[in-house]
Amino acid sequence: MRLRLSLAIVLLVLATPLFAANYVLTSAHWGNAQANAVAAAGGTVHYAHSSGIAIVTSDDPNFLASANGSNKFQSVAEDIVVQWQMPTQHAELEESVVTPNNETFSPSQWAPTAVNAQGAWNLGYTGAGVRVAILDGGIHNTHIDLNGNVDVARSASMVPGFAFNQDVGTFWHGTHVAGIVAALDNNIGIIGIAPEATIVGVKVLHNGSGSFGQVIAGILYASDPISAGGGGAHIINMSLGALFPKAGGNGSLIGAMAKAVNYAASKGVLVVSAAGNDGVDLGQAQSFTSIPAESGSGLAVSSTGPFGFALGATDFRRPASYSNYGEGTINVAGPGGDFALPGTAVCSQPRIPSGVVTFPCWVFDMVVSTSRGAGASISSYSWAAGTSMAAPAVAAVAALALQAHPGMSLGALKAKLKNSADDEGPNGHDEFYGHGFVNAGNAVQ
Repeated sequence: MRLRLSLAIVLLVLATPLFAANYVLTSAHWGNAQANAVAAAGGTVHYAHSSGIAIVTSDDPNFLASANGSNKFQSVAEDIVVQWQMPTQHAELEESVVTPNNETFSPSQWAPTAVNAQGAWNLGYTGAGVRVAILDGGIHNTHIDLNGNVDVARSASMVPGFAFNQDVGTFWHGTHVAGIVAALDNNIGIIGIAPEATIVGVKVLHNGSGSFGQVIAGILYASDPISAGGGGAHIINMSLGALFPKAGGNGSLIGAMAKAVNYAASKGVLVVSAAGNDGVDLGQAQSFTSIPAESGSGLAVSSTGPFGFALGATDFRRPASYSNYGEGTINVAGPGGDFALPGTAVCSQPRIPSGVVTFPCWVFDMVVSTSRGAGASISSYSWAAGTSMAAPAVAAVAALALQAHPGMSLGALKAKLKNSADDEGPNGHDEFYGHGFVNAGNAVQ
């Protein structure tokens, strides 16, 4: 067994193409007038959407000024590539440790217990019929715990040159997120909180980075119905984010992101975003904003995790040491794990039907889920912590609620999540838990 750790570093990297630059354009709608204005300014439309958002490429150094001067656009901004958030820590199993078809890590799965997933399962709700789009890196759709729950036909990539099921390394962030939502109930590995929900993989990142335009295009694609060529999602999960200066030069890009999130809402699609792992009070932040957590009408999720689960701790709703928070920003909280337990003591957790998993004790305070691994067909699993893990838990609870209340409007779904959440922390709405910690058993009532 080998332990691998990684620290998240959120960087802003200005796009510096050698020949052509990409631009994000917004307008009230997209039509011939906008397309003609792009062409006249020396640009080529790479992607355009009826919402009025387009991605344009141009090698003309005067494109920005020319497009702005056409009076056909609300905003024109050069796109940038961002290193969006990754899990604060993660630990992987060697593939040789995992024997497919006879092992499960359910004794290590404290997160479904934390959200009372069993309460929903006992009433027959599993997320069946609900489509959750995972906007992330690649999703290993043939993983033994995901194969069959991923709609391969409607999954897509917004990253040129890569399919939705491609990424790098042995830990695939998108695969870990997908497993939290909908790992199969198959007596293998783990179980997702909504184990019969359908995953739509939308690749917007590669190796953790991607442009604003790619993320925006992913939101728009996922939001559109299948009949219109979209992903047909009911819920979008974005376990990604970064901090941006409010007074910086990225205002137009930030506005375009908000426009995309609000477009999803206009289609009745719930957008769930990770609050971020910077440990800052977003409610008091005067100079920066967390995107997409604070974009448009989506839900921002803070993270909790136990302090010594392998030693018997059951404080699953304890605020995680790294989680962003903030009055007016956080909507609800979910289980994202932590790594604050000090020391290097080693603990073991049972596997079913036999054997144990052995790690430093603090590892078990994180969230176990599916990961890519090195092999093409052998299942593998890893532990990770971050608001990236809390957001899909909330998305999964939303899927259970939507199955229980088919046809529920977006407003009603948001109200259900908030009103069914358990009031943790100070009485009433507070800066860390928002409206409370999600409760699946309550959400399906």
